[in-house]
This record gives sequence, C-alpha cells and structure tokens, in this order.
Amino acid sequence: MLPRHVYVHVPFCARRCAYCDFAIAVRSRVPVDEYLGALERELTLRLGEAPPPADRAAIDTLYLGGGTPSRLGPDGVARAIALLGRWFAPVPGAEVTLEANPDDVSVDAVRAWRAAGIHRLSLGGQTFDAAALAWMHRTHDVAQIHRAVDAARAGGIADLSLDLIFALPPHLTRDWRADVAQALELAPTHLSLYGLTVEPGTPLGRWAERGTVGEADEERYAEEFLHAHEALVGAGYEHYEVSNFARPGFQARHNSAYWRGVPYLGLGPSAHGFDGRVRRWNVPAYAEWVRRTAAGDDPLDGSEFLDGASVEAEAVYLGLRTRDGLVLTSPAERSRAARWVEAGWGALTGDTLRLTAAGWLRLDALAADLTAIRSR
Repeated sequence: MLPRHVYVHVPFCARRCAYCDFAIAVRSRVPVDEYLGALERELTLRLGEAPPPADRAAIDTLYLGGGTPSRLGPDGVARAIALLGRWFAPVPGAEVTLEANPDDVSVDAVRAWRAAGIHRLSLGGQTFDAAALAWMHRTHDVAQIHRAVDAARAGGIADLSLDLIFALPPHLTRDWRADVAQALELAPTHLSLYGLTVEPGTPLGRWAERGTVGEADEERYAEEFLHAHEALVGAGYEHYEVSNFARPGFQARHNSAYWRGVPYLGLGPSAHGFDGRVRRWNVPAYAEWVRRTAAGDDPLDGSEFLDGASVEAEAVYLGLRTRDGLVLTSPAERSRAARWVEAGWGALTGDTLRLTAAGWLRLDALAADLTAIRSR
C-alpha cells in the first residue's frame, strides 16, 4: 500500500537566500517542461505506469515544497497537479499545499492554483524588516507580503501559513516584536517560526567563517522564542509543535504526518521518503536527477534502515516536539520528567509528558536524556 502523504520537491529559485542550504536550482527561466518530464519519469520508475482512474492511490496530503514551487507559474503548477493526479487521488477534504514567494502571488495566480486543486498556501515572508529582507537576499519587499495575503484571500485561498525567522544576527536592528505584531495583523491561519542557523557552504556560513557576521546569543534566541509563544498563544493560536502555531483546526496535516512518524512518499531532487522503517532520499542536484530519470535509472541517492534503537530515539524526539507529548514507560522516566515539571520545562497528564515553551528551548538535550534512560 502506498503512503497517504506525498511530498514533491520543486527546486527552482530566482537566487539563493543567504541562510539557505536546501537543494535548489537557481534559474532565471524555469524549465517547466524538463522538470515535469523528469517528474513523470520518476513516478513511472517508482510506481509503474499510471493506473486507471478508479485504481489511483488515495492520499490525505500533497505538499509542493522547494525551492520555490510558485516559480513554475500558474500553468506549470496546474500541469504538475494534473500529472500527479494520474497516480494519486486526494480524498475529499485533503490538504494540498503550495509553497510560494510573496512576489509570485497575484489574484489571478491564486485563482488558477485553486482551480488546479491547491487549497493551502505557505508564504515565505521571513520578516517585515526591509533591511533584513535585503540582507537575506529575498526577492520580495515588505509591501509584497501584505499584498500576497490580500491576493490569496481575494483569489479564494483562506488557509494561509506564514514563515518568519527569528534570532537574526545582532548587527541587524530588526524589531522581532514588531514582526510578530505585523504577523498578527495579517491573521494567517498558521505560522511557522524558525530560529536562524548558520549552515556551512551558505553565504551566511562564509560570512560567519570570516567573522563579518555574528550569531544571536542564547539569551536573545530564548527571549524572541518565548515572546512569540506568549503573543501568539495569547491571540488564540495553538503552539502545537516546537516551531509551529495554528488557529484551531488549521494545523499542518502534512507536516504532522512527519512528526507522527507515518510513511510518506518523496518525489523530486533531494526529496525524502519513509516507509515506516527505511528512510530514502534522492540525489540533491537537479541536473543529476534529470539525467538519471532520462536514462531510466533510479534517482535514489541513499537509504537508512532504522533499527529498534533508532526507532525508539525518533519516537522520543518526535513525541516531545509536539503538544501530543510522549507517553512515559518506566518509573525512571517519570522520575526524570518530574524534575522537568518542577523546573517549568514540562507538564504531566497521567503518564503523558508535554514540554512547555521553556522546555522546547531544551528539546535536543531533554530528548537525548530521555532516550538514554529508555535504552538502559
């Protein structure tokens, strides 16, 4: 049986953002035909020829991520959805998400996306500070974020997620509290907040190596994270995963599948898939992905079998990162958790431990500690 969750990686970007280490392909003109041809070949290699419509695989979520999938253009997105629809049949009420840059969003584009089957947009806003956007190498300005939200609603897509980045380098004078306030004014159904990380090989990584850019310290990271938690929860959002907030009923179902550890299929360059025990990933380079599929070769780059210890470690980490929490299984775990509750890092309901926002700041360390106890 095929997974009920499908991720499709669309790698194209107009330029690389300063912090980005994703597998992207910078193109001034997007080779839509070439990309869709390679995607069709991968689908055939992985799943066989497209079945009769009645035999298509039912799916609960479809996520077009990147990269910048909106750079396919309205027609390219429609063609991609139609292509995928030859193998997959989204169930009624399925979540179908498109990642988009604000500068790609117009009322006409949204109407076309909606007609193609897109029900949810994830907008990469990142910040409402003009200088910080320029420093990030983003292609949009502040006004375009506001216009994109208005256009999405006018075009018929009201389920909107907005990405923001906190803990920017100290030389930037971005006011995080003002960013959170502007996000609340836009009132998206969902917000994803990510702390900036310095990744090797990125422009930011090279600046950091040269000492021209410093990282936010732990105190500032924590202050900004906790402020966002207080402001968004106070405004009625649910902090349902360490980096994600949603209005009731608008949690990201596709990403929630990842956090529950259920199987999913990944298509496209660098895409990851998981069948419950084996994680697989494709070659990251777009040109190599195209070349392999054209030759009839599997674009797989590697795989990892999760043994019992790895499955247990993932279960601990994934449980602690969401508000669903983790069911504790031994007196030793309950004793350790009691200390965290006393420190304000968690809350216990019966045997279920849920981390607080303060606990999520220590997620990696707490998960490692609990995993060590569980493995004894």
